[in-house]
Amino acid sequence: MIPKRLRLSACLVAATATVAACGGASATAPTATTPPLTQVTAASRLASDYINELVITMQQNSINRSRIDWNDFRGQVFQRASGAQTIADLYPAISLALGLLDDHHSFYQAVGTGGLGNPRGPRCSAATATTPDVPGDIGYVRVGTFSSAVAGADRMFADSIQDQIRRRDAANLTGWIVDVRGNGGGNMWPMVAGVGPVLGEGVAGFFVFPTGSSASWSYQGGLALNGTSEIARTTTPYVLLARLAPRVAVLTDNLVASSGEIVVVSFRGRPNTRSFGTATCGLSTVNTPFRLSDGATLQLTTATQADRNRTLYGAAITPDETVAGDAEVVQRAIDWLRSE
Repeated sequence: MIPKRLRLSACLVAATATVAACGGASATAPTATTPPLTQVTAASRLASDYINELVITMQQNSINRSRIDWNDFRGQVFQRASGAQTIADLYPAISLALGLLDDHHSFYQAVGTGGLGNPRGPRCSAATATTPDVPGDIGYVRVGTFSSAVAGADRMFADSIQDQIRRRDAANLTGWIVDVRGNGGGNMWPMVAGVGPVLGEGVAGFFVFPTGSSASWSYQGGLALNGTSEIARTTTPYVLLARLAPRVAVLTDNLVASSGEIVVVSFRGRPNTRSFGTATCGLSTVNTPFRLSDGATLQLTTATQADRNRTLYGAAITPDETVAGDAEVVQRAIDWLRSE
């Protein structure tokens, strides 16, 4: 069972080798000279090589690689790893390394089940948001957490979001509420594919790497795209009856994290859109999976989320209007949608 702290920041458990776990950038590693291996004091060859592999992967790909003192980093981690004989013995050293990355988001997935969350990850909380009773002139769709590794589950999830939209849609709607409250992350791609009819077509945001390069994510005709590559799709794409870009109120709370924050960022900069609620958890960065030699995965933070206008995030996202209370935030969103 993955610990609760790990589940909060876990992005895409079912990630492929080339798709980022928490937001979908390419896992292409930057060109870098591989540092020499260091024999860890009193450790087995297996343990020593493994912790070297992990640290080298971090050094070559971390979002903070240019500002970390890697000599000091390696010294601390290898000291903690001294005497380790098995990979499990390395867990204290791996946990230390995750914290020293100072990205608050990277984590380690062991083979099978279990793993290590980020020891410096934010502790976020909020009351459970109920499904509101929304009046008939307001559309409503909830975009929740999704991280299933079952084949085809991503399409089913995207379809379930579009089914919500299909059931609530009408030609004379005043606007839509997109409720992201409680979405702690997972696989962003079916979330984007599912909410696409309300979001609208085109580029919705960017993954920005520390080198300054970037890659876009977008929605187009039932597809969620990473650049020009299809990552997720719906079975039968839905088109809003009004066929116009609607007014949208986005609801957030402190449990919205990682891929949930990508949904929030997707609506930032969109015309006729406003957000309500409380600040998100603050993991608006991008994790990329790196498969290690034993089959475990290092989910490493490699980029920052940016909206369609290339405004960078990387921390908690504050809504346009801070509103406390479950019923209160919904009512404020309805009032705004009806205001013009």
